[in-house]
Amino acid sequence: MKSTGDRVANAAVAGTGLMLAAFLVFYLGSWGDDETRQYLTDLIHVPISLVFTLLALRVVVHGGRTVQARRAWVLITAAFFCRFASQVSWFVEDAMMHRTAYPAYADYWMILYVPLMFVGLLLMPAARRSRIDRIKLTLDALIVAAGTFMVLWYLLLGPIFVSRNVPIGQVAYSAALPMGDLLLVLALAMLLMRRTGSGDPAIVMLAGAVAMFVIADVGYGYLQLHVGFAGGSWPDLFWLGGGFLMVLAAHRTYWSGRGAPDQNGRSARVNWLPYGAIALAYGILGYLAREQGMYPLGGMIIGAILMTALVIARQMYVLRENQDLAVTDPLTGLPNRALINTRIAALAAQPARSGRCHAVMLIDLDKFKPINDVYGHEAGDAVLEAAAVTLRTAIRAGDTAGRLGGDEFAVILRDLPDRGAVERVAQRLVGALRTPIVFGEVVLCVEASIGVAIHDALHPVSPDLLLRQADLAMYTAKRSGRSRYQVYTPDLDPGGRAAELRSAIENGDLIVHYQPVVALGSGETTAVEALVRWEHRERGLLPPADFLDLAEETGVIVPLGEWMLRESCRQAAEWHDRIPAAAHLDLSVNLSAQQVMQEGLPGVVAAILDDTGFPAERLILEITEGVVLDADDKLVTRLEELRDSGVRIAVDDFGTGYSALGCLRRLPIGILKIDGSLTAGLPGDATARQLAEAVIRLGQIFAMEVVAEGIETAEQARTLRDLGCERGQGFHLYHPMPAAYAVEALGEHAGRR
Repeated sequence: MKSTGDRVANAAVAGTGLMLAAFLVFYLGSWGDDETRQYLTDLIHVPISLVFTLLALRVVVHGGRTVQARRAWVLITAAFFCRFASQVSWFVEDAMMHRTAYPAYADYWMILYVPLMFVGLLLMPAARRSRIDRIKLTLDALIVAAGTFMVLWYLLLGPIFVSRNVPIGQVAYSAALPMGDLLLVLALAMLLMRRTGSGDPAIVMLAGAVAMFVIADVGYGYLQLHVGFAGGSWPDLFWLGGGFLMVLAAHRTYWSGRGAPDQNGRSARVNWLPYGAIALAYGILGYLAREQGMYPLGGMIIGAILMTALVIARQMYVLRENQDLAVTDPLTGLPNRALINTRIAALAAQPARSGRCHAVMLIDLDKFKPINDVYGHEAGDAVLEAAAVTLRTAIRAGDTAGRLGGDEFAVILRDLPDRGAVERVAQRLVGALRTPIVFGEVVLCVEASIGVAIHDALHPVSPDLLLRQADLAMYTAKRSGRSRYQVYTPDLDPGGRAAELRSAIENGDLIVHYQPVVALGSGETTAVEALVRWEHRERGLLPPADFLDLAEETGVIVPLGEWMLRESCRQAAEWHDRIPAAAHLDLSVNLSAQQVMQEGLPGVVAAILDDTGFPAERLILEITEGVVLDADDKLVTRLEELRDSGVRIAVDDFGTGYSALGCLRRLPIGILKIDGSLTAGLPGDATARQLAEAVIRLGQIFAMEVVAEGIETAEQARTLRDLGCERGQGFHLYHPMPAAYAVEALGEHAGRR
């Protein structure tokens, strides 16, 4: 909803436009006598200049601009005020007092306007440029200024300096006005060329206003020198037009909210202003020499023009060549990353037609690194060149194939009928890139993984997001077996899924299931292991395998693990209080590698135990075998702090990796859990039996409790008990179950230890 200030500003802009339109009808229709036309012309300047001054002040006070943009607009607003003061003064002097002195008081305000506007224009934010680009820009702007100087010299400065019997004050002002305009042209040229490609309408309007003011100032000075100037002359039309453009520029700047142009969207363009200035200078030179004949100046002028044209043509060719080199991959001849990014930005900015779609594909060559390592970089280059040829021939003429770097390529497809057509192209590329490549006497075979991001009218995206989606899809294709394509879907986005998982933690969508650990001799439940589940609102109950890897990759595992520990301790403490048989029940909770690496882990565990009232000596924290192997001094200290507080440490999935015995001696570990892969071979597999027995004996040597996981049958339970394993867990004994069902098992089978 627009505020009162917004409505007033809009009304002021609309009113200014209507007032100017009405005046132009009056002026161009030659209505009224000279005195009336002079009076109205001088008068209309005042409200227009007041409006653009107030709107510029609004930009400074409420525009929300960057510091640099605000600084520039402070100076521009001050310049606008000087122009407003000049118009008020001129109205009083010319229309009311009919004072014809030159320079008038209004002219001094106009002189003050110039430096403020000059500095303000130069301070306007623009895209960052290299030192070489800044030097070239300055030279181009000076070329424009030099051409403008020739015009000003012919029309104003030359006649001023050769005039006789003119008071020194008039000479000084008459020279100061065109020199000030020359400064504004210089600032205007630098502003326009610095912002090439930014497409900011407010800047274009501001530049147009300054250009119209310069034209009017030149006309004003020329008329003052030759016939005298009075309000209602043709320069007033340029001043009024420039004033209205200033109104629009200030209003648009307030609404645009841009402190600086988009530095990523700037494209390479040729600045034509310097060449226009050269053409203008030669035009003036030819005009002045029109009465000189072909000799002595005619041939020289023609030769100079021809030489300059040839230099410009050569410069244009070099610029084109440099631009091609800047956007072309030298090895394959395909567009490089810079041009691909530009075209993806254009693709994202152009919505697909209804029922049609665009697509971006990222392609990574599989098995490319071994080719480079075994056969050398020449073989690798041959593969890349062959891949480039394949991509060129497999897509339509209007589509784009490019090389991003290394063995990564991109394809941009425009205006396809549907997603099925996109997938058919992707499948065709997968097949085409399997073609063997002959390199000398060797046949090289590569494949490609392709990620596809689709852009249609229903799902607009930014260029960065489009690339990210294609990248996620490509890596999913690689993880899924390579030599295939994958179309992006929201499920592939770890960022979105991580946010969803965080929300699940906050909204209570995670639940804990408990799997009892049983004494194999008596059948009593001695402990429960807490296992997390996700009660997904759309996909139902999800096991840990569906989201724990995501949690590890995105760092969500740390808050998830903390929630898990707190919730399971709270539940176990409640069982201790409610169920007499569960008073001595142990609780086993898994810690991720990231949790174990947290320096504040002992403090987090202590705080949770204090909050829930669960006894530390009944808590078992399980760490993986990989954490044991990579343990450093800080980790050892962390685990010792936990051990000293009463918490016991267990090694989970023992026997799946390469744990060193030294690590078991060094770390404060009290429990070994035999991995289910060893249990699965019992009792018939002799090797599995020997390994399980070795782990059990190892635990006994280090005075550790041994717990067997994955017990599926009664035979496995008996074999483990015979081997000396005292406790176990698995589906034969109990499945993981919600807390409500675990109460029954605990009430019936929990035993004192």
